[in-house]
Amino acid sequence: MRRVLRALGGEPPVEAGPEPPEVSPDLVPLLRELGTALLDSGRSVTDVEDDLEAVARRSGASTIGTLVLPTGVFVRVSTAGGTVADFAAAAGSGLNLDQIGALTTLVRRLRTTDVALADARAELRAIVERPPRFGPVLTVVGHGLLTVGFGLVLNPTARLLPVYLALGLLVGGLRWLGTRWPTLATALPVVAAFVVTLLAVDVVRPWLGDDPLSVVVPPLVSFLPGSVLTVAAIELTSSQIVAGASRLVYGVAQLLLLVFGVVAAAAVAGPLVAAPAGDPLGWWAPWAGIVVVGLGQMLFASSPRGSLPWVLLVLLGAYAAQLAGALAAAPLSGFVGALVIAPLAALVARSPHGPPAAVTTLPAFWLLVPGALSLLGLSDLVNGGPEAAQEIANAVVAVFGIALGTLVGSAVTRDAGRVTRTLFTS
Repeated sequence: MRRVLRALGGEPPVEAGPEPPEVSPDLVPLLRELGTALLDSGRSVTDVEDDLEAVARRSGASTIGTLVLPTGVFVRVSTAGGTVADFAAAAGSGLNLDQIGALTTLVRRLRTTDVALADARAELRAIVERPPRFGPVLTVVGHGLLTVGFGLVLNPTARLLPVYLALGLLVGGLRWLGTRWPTLATALPVVAAFVVTLLAVDVVRPWLGDDPLSVVVPPLVSFLPGSVLTVAAIELTSSQIVAGASRLVYGVAQLLLLVFGVVAAAAVAGPLVAAPAGDPLGWWAPWAGIVVVGLGQMLFASSPRGSLPWVLLVLLGAYAAQLAGALAAAPLSGFVGALVIAPLAALVARSPHGPPAAVTTLPAFWLLVPGALSLLGLSDLVNGGPEAAQEIANAVVAVFGIALGTLVGSAVTRDAGRVTRTLFTS
């Protein structure tokens, strides 16, 4: 009908749209490599899409299409010579905090300044291939300190501190072996959970009489998918159903691998019978534990140079907010803790010597430990514990509370920054 009307002169012809602009041939490869690196850094698919589209528009592209999933990225850009599309799968290896900090800085430059795209690709490859700041020995020591720190936060008992350190060093050594032995890396969560639980039941409980599960969780914190579950909840609440659901399934699968190791060890060594805990240390112990967590994170996750004081500041602020939320109502603790992380991290990033927000945000999420709650609940459920269902429900509430707090905190931070820029530029 439209053709007939146009032929009869009853409808004006549709004007052709403007020609797509010329763009650098390095743009699409850069977007592909940048997208996979951002996925490996643990960013949500929504954030990755926003960054890719902003970088593409800054580089001169007018029509951009992106499809980002947790396992890969598809990019399409319209150019004067036609449409160019590319796809790449994420490596899935993860990046350390030093790499994440450098990657965040590169993305900020690409979004706000004119950067030669070939140089940006070379810089990105150098970031992805950058080795950890610390060698294997210090990395294993960092895992030991991380375990002691979380032990002080979760179960601050003086007689368990040497146990936390020994088990943390053992698991840190297993993780290092996993980087050298791919076969072990596949089964590493099961192996680590089995060994730690076996030692907790056969050695720690007869020797010290403490609850085995309270000993098991701190050494396994580095395997817990707390951040994965939180990002999955963020994606689900942002209508990214496919990405959020797939990430949620992955996080639950990681938990089930850990639970399988715990249950297998209990089948060999005996049930995880709860025992009275030892006398706890004073009120100061969890705060000291946070400092130890920061030190352990610096060594284990290769925090950027000079970032430790800023990481500790955000860790302490998040923990204080979490305690304040727990005083009001226990389910609010994760929400309130996550609510302050984004504003604190943004303030730190704006300071002259502060690291990028991602460097201080990721360690802070570890303190909220929804994964620890889930591991306890699932292990209790397998053993027939009466409070297992309640613990799992608490973990689900914690995950979505943290996700909601992150979304609200990030939105408030963006709005506050927009208002500040408007006031100072008008």
